[in-house]
Amino acid sequence: MNTKTLFLAWQDKARTRQWFPVGRLDVQQAQSTYRFGYLRGAERAHQESGFEPLVDFPDFHGRYEASDLFPLFQNRVLTPGRRDFQEYLRQLDLPEQADPIEILSVDGGYRATDSFEVFPKIEQREGGAFRCRFFLHGWRHVNPEALARLERLKPGEELVACVEINNPATFLAVQVQTRDYHMIGWTPRYLVGDLINAIARSPSKLEAEVVKVNPAPAPSKQRVLIEFRGHWPADYEPMSGDDFKLLAG
Repeated sequence: MNTKTLFLAWQDKARTRQWFPVGRLDVQQAQSTYRFGYLRGAERAHQESGFEPLVDFPDFHGRYEASDLFPLFQNRVLTPGRRDFQEYLRQLDLPEQADPIEILSVDGGYRATDSFEVFPKIEQREGGAFRCRFFLHGWRHVNPEALARLERLKPGEELVACVEINNPATFLAVQVQTRDYHMIGWTPRYLVGDLINAIARSPSKLEAEVVKVNPAPAPSKQRVLIEFRGHWPADYEPMSGDDFKLLAG
């Protein structure tokens, strides 16, 4: 049975700025079944940063099921009836028939009014291959030379991933650099552990490239769309650490 999985992350904006994976959404679209449950990351976020259960999902140990996409996720997707909807899909490099789950997998469902972000579970293909897409993070904080280089990025341009071990916010991070050594931003924090494993185990097989560049007035969160491709060992399971385990069986 073909199931798609999205994770919900929450940021402690008040104190640490740390991100926690807090929820998991499993989607069986053929059966129109949507299931949500909290992760152990929510429990850790509660203990360390005061995260509380959401109004729509009031029990950390509950399992929730519906025949329609839960409003928490549906409300993070632009309404198809809007005049700018097709341009929105073009910015995400998605086809006209893209569904809300496909949109959330790329867009992330970011809203300035709250502290949540959505991201997809990375699935391994045959032989341990994987592919993931995301929008470049943190590009507004790089130096002026790197910003100027970012403005010259072209679709299809090769990029480089570099491990950073002294990031002031997260300690470990994965930088995104151009081939001519301009550090233009970072990968999302939820990918860091798995990408470092790919870099350590199969560095020659990790590839990255620019998919799309969306100049202003596109939202700054959607400026540069990037694709990473690489390999893990066949027995490696991405996004399987303790924070990603469901609280309810």
